[in-house]
Amino acid sequence: MSFLDKKEIELFYQNYSRAVQRCRSKLGHPLTFTEKIFFAHAPDLAVVHSEQKSAIRGTTDLLLHVDRIAMQDATAQMAILQFMNTGRSAVAVPTTVHCDHLIQAFAGADQDLRDAQVENHEVYQFLKSAANKYGMGFWKPGSGIIHQVILENYAVPGQLMIGTDSHTPNAGGLAMAAIGVGGTDAVDVMAGERWPGKMPKIIGVHLKGSLSGWTAPKDIILTLAELLTVKGGTGCVIEYFGEGLASISATGRATIANMGAEVGATTSVFPYDEKTDLYLRATQREFVAEFADSFKQDLQADEEVYQNPLRYFDELIVLDLSSLQPQIVGPHTPDLGRDIHALAKEAREQGWPLELSSCLIGSCTNSSYEDLSKAYDIAMQAYEQGMKVKVPLLITPGSNQIYQTIQKEGWLNIFEAVGGKVLANACGPCIGQWKREQSGKNSILSSFNRNFKKRNDGNPETHSFIGSPEIVTALAFSGRLDFNPLADELDGFLFSAPQGRELPERFAFSSDGYLAPHREGSILINPNSERLALMEPFTSWQQNDFKKMFVLVKAKGKCTTDHISPAGKWLAYRGHLDRISDNLFSGAVNAFSDSVGKGKNQLTGRIQDFSQIAREYKVQKRGWIVVGDENYGEGSSREHAAMEPRYLGCRAVIAKSFARIAETNLKRQGILPLWFVDKADYEKILEDDLITIDDIPLEAGNGLYSLKLGNDIYLHVQHVDGSIEAIPCRHTFSAEERAWFTAGSALEYLKQK
Repeated sequence: MSFLDKKEIELFYQNYSRAVQRCRSKLGHPLTFTEKIFFAHAPDLAVVHSEQKSAIRGTTDLLLHVDRIAMQDATAQMAILQFMNTGRSAVAVPTTVHCDHLIQAFAGADQDLRDAQVENHEVYQFLKSAANKYGMGFWKPGSGIIHQVILENYAVPGQLMIGTDSHTPNAGGLAMAAIGVGGTDAVDVMAGERWPGKMPKIIGVHLKGSLSGWTAPKDIILTLAELLTVKGGTGCVIEYFGEGLASISATGRATIANMGAEVGATTSVFPYDEKTDLYLRATQREFVAEFADSFKQDLQADEEVYQNPLRYFDELIVLDLSSLQPQIVGPHTPDLGRDIHALAKEAREQGWPLELSSCLIGSCTNSSYEDLSKAYDIAMQAYEQGMKVKVPLLITPGSNQIYQTIQKEGWLNIFEAVGGKVLANACGPCIGQWKREQSGKNSILSSFNRNFKKRNDGNPETHSFIGSPEIVTALAFSGRLDFNPLADELDGFLFSAPQGRELPERFAFSSDGYLAPHREGSILINPNSERLALMEPFTSWQQNDFKKMFVLVKAKGKCTTDHISPAGKWLAYRGHLDRISDNLFSGAVNAFSDSVGKGKNQLTGRIQDFSQIAREYKVQKRGWIVVGDENYGEGSSREHAAMEPRYLGCRAVIAKSFARIAETNLKRQGILPLWFVDKADYEKILEDDLITIDDIPLEAGNGLYSLKLGNDIYLHVQHVDGSIEAIPCRHTFSAEERAWFTAGSALEYLKQK
């Protein structure tokens, strides 16, 4: 069966192709694939003109038509609670909800799933009832990880999808523009609005040569992360091309697109070709493949772009896959990397724990049939030698389809025979849903996508490293970080390079995990719940709200969404804003004291948790700000990292730079994100300072704050000695975003329209 409508797909391609032709004619030059998708989804083509590319990319605001929305269960709760306040009776765009985040890994697949269904019963009931009422497809717990399910069932080359998870770009592996957003972005589109975004800059990645031996698609994106760093892709789409694509499967491309989020990219896209066609046909979307084949020239860049890429891309990176080596990145950040031959020496020099405490494969990034086939090959080699893993090896299939298929192939028996444990088809340890008793300094190795401190297990002393599934599996048999399976023997045995299979002869298809909506019934929320609570609107700002504000936290170094609003145990409260706000900034490092999660209460002088201080400021009606370092809000799409500060009284966040989704989330919740004009001014903000922003112009007639486009805004910083400094900052609000700020939030603006 297919979850897509054949007539709708045919109509999409007809309209898409016509839009691409109009756009090429209007611009008068060849187009990249990224431009084709973005401009074909921008009905207001008047904003597109034929001047040089810099006049458009990175600056032009587009209102984009979105073809699909996907939400996972942790972020869907707050998104649906907000959607309920819009007054709409049904979603305006095809939307699905996927239950993958709330299943905690511990005993194994079956038991963990049963436990999750009991522990999260009221949340699942709420999501299921809301999906049914508002016309959203619902994927039950155990059916799979959102991105794998989307890839298997919904991804359509050339379409534009947004999803309330930062790794939504996974679908870029099937030539789809898939963008991670905050929940309120999804709410707007569900309510019938177009999605506002800037025309991105485009980084071209020319892949030469061919993957072989131990080198995997994972190593391509890990290498790019080292080159671009965690913020080098911000505001950009990464577009891949070149002869090297012939050696990368559709699911391998999805791995690469998935981890484009780790360099800050808006999304990543691969052109439609034979690999895309093969995967679509293998996953019961033959008619999609046939239509896409008919419009193939519109689902890749124009030939002139490939012939002269320096002219058409804002940045060009060339990678020779034939010389690429397996990579290991970490600890604590995905852009600290080296090839596996250099790892042992560096680990010893840095004093990283050499004994591994766990190895983990799977997650949304690397849980495809091909990924697990290579891990199985390594496990089979070891099995034939009578080996067992030296440390826990945890395996997470990406979907029930993958689980059923590899079970039929007999692979699960081999994984378990060598000592592996198969977990539920869910996110699990990748997002901190890991019931693990491990304290102190230790190292883990996974094929996941993100490795910030405390992310996987809540332990700040866990050194988390990332590699390909086959490398992770091989190291599980040595139990050591300094083992190199390409060169080192285990008891006289040297592993051979893994032999994988791109696709099975036939997937084990099942739609048992899916519930179609019937547009009826009521939404179930227990009024006494600690897991769910109805949303109260954020009111508009008043004249004195930005005067003499306290500095709640000045974050030192990384301040990711995991630092601002950690996941793990807090995932249980994603639908209850007041309850989850108790975790606010609990992972942030205080620049004034180096303590974690604690600061000085300016009202009492006491040292308290940041969340408690914020609550006391709120009671006293005292506003406060946050000061951030580089790439503030890096990481997931969770809008709770903006909603919690707004709920507890935050007025502004001032940082050296912002991650894309984090900045948008702040704007959507009515918080003022400001960039230091001079990054060195970060040092001027002191713990006891009072901050006033009094040059935000008032909107005439109603006493509400508004913003002028393109104007610098000054922080007036009053130090404890009475001296005052003026620090210039800039904002990036578009006209649409300025209206959100004036209304108090994007949701309030939507309700007023």
